[in-house]
Amino acid sequence: MKILVVDDRQDNLLSIETILEKEQYMIVQANSGRAALKVLLQETDFSLILMDVQMPDMNGFETASFIYQREKLKNIPIIFITAHTHEEEAVYKGYHVGAVDFIHKPVNPQLLRIKVGLFVELYRKTHSLQEQEKSLLEANAQLQREIAEKEASALKIRELNRQLHRSNTHLKKVNEELDRFAYVASHDLQEPLRKIRVFTDMIRSKTDNNADLEKYTAKIAEAAHRMQQLVDDLLRFSRHSAQGWDFVEADLNEIVKEAVSELEINIQQTQASIQVDPLPCIPVIPTMMRQVFNNLLSNAIKFRKKQEPPVVHIYARRQALEDAGIATYQIFVTDNGIGIDNRYLEDIFAVFKRLHSYQEIEGTGIGLSICKKIMEHHNGSISATSEVDRGTTFIIGIPEKQQLKDLQAF
Repeated sequence: MKILVVDDRQDNLLSIETILEKEQYMIVQANSGRAALKVLLQETDFSLILMDVQMPDMNGFETASFIYQREKLKNIPIIFITAHTHEEEAVYKGYHVGAVDFIHKPVNPQLLRIKVGLFVELYRKTHSLQEQEKSLLEANAQLQREIAEKEASALKIRELNRQLHRSNTHLKKVNEELDRFAYVASHDLQEPLRKIRVFTDMIRSKTDNNADLEKYTAKIAEAAHRMQQLVDDLLRFSRHSAQGWDFVEADLNEIVKEAVSELEINIQQTQASIQVDPLPCIPVIPTMMRQVFNNLLSNAIKFRKKQEPPVVHIYARRQALEDAGIATYQIFVTDNGIGIDNRYLEDIFAVFKRLHSYQEIEGTGIGLSICKKIMEHHNGSISATSEVDRGTTFIIGIPEKQQLKDLQAF
């Protein structure tokens, strides 16, 4: 702890320093009031000032008055050392300028040590409290800033949530309008297509054998048939967004059997082999799942190798989630067909995406996109692995149980 001792007599300075040297204080000496002010311009971390009252040029009271005019020095206690013991006016003046105590000459060493120790300790505690107060004020200011920031963030989050809700509402409305448009557009296209096919058949039935005419009308009929397929698939695709969903506990074995039955003629014509291992009973929309298996089996037959009958294997595997969530079933549909280049495995689920021309293999390229949409409605998934000339495996993921909140969303 630092103590500033101010006295115009060197012997008094040495005497005070000697008395206090055992306490290991850092003593700084000043031989006048002006010298003390110069010291305090450079150093302000004093715990106590011991100052003689009677000094030439500037006495102790005047020096104390100048010291306490500086904000940084106001909390340093000053003890006046005086030879006057009964001058009440001098004592009053000393306390008026800021003194905390008086020590009378001749100085009692024990009394000086006690009073210095007392005021040094008091200054230390006061300084510690001031530092704590400063820290608390800073912490409070930081807390207020954090609260303000959190309130601003909360307001921003609420506004973003409102915007998100408005955007979702608008998006839902737009999607509903798009679904209605797709349905109406595809439905309204049915009539002109029907007329094209009817009148083409009439022309072909009522004209003589004209090779060119027969050729052109055949192309018209073929194009109309392809367009009819496209419209039918588009209509079917749009309906998957427009109607409600009825989940029931269904046996996938029966659903696959129905899908196989629908493809009986194609299976016989291509000599296809369909092997179905035991499948689970889980909550599904039967008509939709039948369409998924129908599309996958139809693709397996359609994209077969030319010189090899198609072989399809359907089997299931239960998979429990690590986070103790709902278990899922993976349904595998494998074939020995021409396969798919890995670069295009994601593309095959896009609407109207075809990897082969219509002349090579019939189809509109919408079947797998329908499968994907159906699996999304089942809170599931569909993906594929494949190698060219080594066949393809489609993996269907379906939850073992459908959560109530998910079903209500539809």
